[in-house]
Amino acid sequence: MKQYLNIAFLSTYPPRECGIATFTQDLVTALKKTGSIKSGVIAINDNTYRYGKDVIYELPQQDCKSYADIAGWINRSDIQVLAVEHEYGIYGGDWGKYLLDLTSRMKKPIVTTLHTVLPNPDEKQKSILQELCRESSEIVTMASNSRKILCDVYGADPVKINVIHHGVPVFDLPSREELKKQAQLENRTVISTFGLISPGKGLEYGIRAVAEAVKKHPDILYLIIGQTHPVVKRQFGEAYRGSLEKIVDDCRLRRNVRFINRYLEKEELVRYIKLSDIYMTPYLGKDQAVSGTLAYAAGYGRAIVSTPYLYAKEMLADGHGMLAEFRDAGSLAGCIDYLIEHPDKKAEMEKKTYELGKTMTWESVADSYEKVFSKAAGKAGDVNG
Repeated sequence: MKQYLNIAFLSTYPPRECGIATFTQDLVTALKKTGSIKSGVIAINDNTYRYGKDVIYELPQQDCKSYADIAGWINRSDIQVLAVEHEYGIYGGDWGKYLLDLTSRMKKPIVTTLHTVLPNPDEKQKSILQELCRESSEIVTMASNSRKILCDVYGADPVKINVIHHGVPVFDLPSREELKKQAQLENRTVISTFGLISPGKGLEYGIRAVAEAVKKHPDILYLIIGQTHPVVKRQFGEAYRGSLEKIVDDCRLRRNVRFINRYLEKEELVRYIKLSDIYMTPYLGKDQAVSGTLAYAAGYGRAIVSTPYLYAKEMLADGHGMLAEFRDAGSLAGCIDYLIEHPDKKAEMEKKTYELGKTMTWESVADSYEKVFSKAAGKAGDVNG
């Protein structure tokens, strides 16, 4: 009889529009292919969704009592490991403190993947992550720089900490030149940014950078791909997108900036990344520990221009990309100009990034998580069916 390691993921999950949801779906899908993992998802709800068969339980985000109830259910079940996807904004209570009502009651091992590691947290943020690290059998972070922060700021046990890349999906797609031809963009220098749109993405600086760069390179086309973040849209409507469109009009960039304001399936998204000449993340938050969008761009060997948030500084070191100053359109434009005007340097950068990308496929990432889950269960190679 086939033996499996039984893992439950605590996370948001599609159709909820959330980067953590997409990440978890990709990881669950990849783990199924290993043939040794049985998994289900406890989906954190902020609304009513129609889930697929991966979801085995639904947790109302703001219902404190439900967190304790689910802990009891997991403890009574045949689940061997609880995989917690942690981000401050997806759990109920002040900075997501309701999560601790669940983890403090757990009798099964916990593996926590940290999607944000703040180097300068406030006291509440710090205490929540400290307790979560204490209660976790294993901790996963997606960047090496977070390891030191976890130890120095949060007092995490370094033996527990595992660094595993953010995964990247693999699609067999045509060359950049062919994809450009299909999109009727053969004679354009394509720059792209994708993800759920919110003010922290710094897209106003990206647009103004393009306004500078087109003075020398009028064939630039900047693609801003993605919908407004649903939480932002509920609170503020499309005010931020409207402000971006106004900048485009004020700078007379309608020929050079295009908004793709819709949800894209992963393959279509990757097509846009692969046809891009430059990928740009002009983010404002210097403490961002991981960026799935930058991971995708690295995974497909793009030349990347970014502001120096934590994840970008690590991923783009040693010639893997170019770093610009925060909130500085001129600095971003200078990086864009350099890459366009030095095609040999750009090609060298793409080669380095592509080699890094080979280690970031979901297949490789799933293998690493499988080892961590087995270690947490304490039964590597001897799990129950």
